[in-house]
Amino acid sequence: MAGKGPDRNAVAVSDLATAILDPVLRRRAGISIGLVQSWEDIVGARLAATSRPEKIQWPRRLQDDDPFEPAVLVIACEGISALHIQHETGEIISRVNAFLGFSAIGRIRIVQKPIRTSDSRKRRQLRALAPEESGRLARVVDGVDDEGLRKSLERLGASVMASKPRKS
Repeated sequence: MAGKGPDRNAVAVSDLATAILDPVLRRRAGISIGLVQSWEDIVGARLAATSRPEKIQWPRRLQDDDPFEPAVLVIACEGISALHIQHETGEIISRVNAFLGFSAIGRIRIVQKPIRTSDSRKRRQLRALAPEESGRLARVVDGVDDEGLRKSLERLGASVMASKPRKS
């Protein structure tokens, strides 16, 4: 019989999540989950690692017969990515519009904020300084009279020295 079998009611979890989240994202941010999920395909792995689409700001239409105006895509990004996104704005707009299937986006607005989760930014463990390294550092900062400045310089020097491999 047609429709009978183990796959009859099977639904992918991603389809369920999309069905639940897409209306919320559209209402709150004017953006579809498909755009968020496809961001790496749209902008490339390098930019996707430090940016994400935040929302689409649609211009207000006072009347139903007002002409269509393209929206502004707000992109959140970190540090130098803002410069890369700004440089590639035209290409990104073209790719997003191709993804959406019409000329929905006319401009991009960049907002700088942390993107990566704290897990992806785990601090690297610094090695302990060897006694001769500690002694050399102490001698270098010994001439600094201000105790607070001397301690700050010691911490800075220790972190710089500990980040480099130990010389044998």
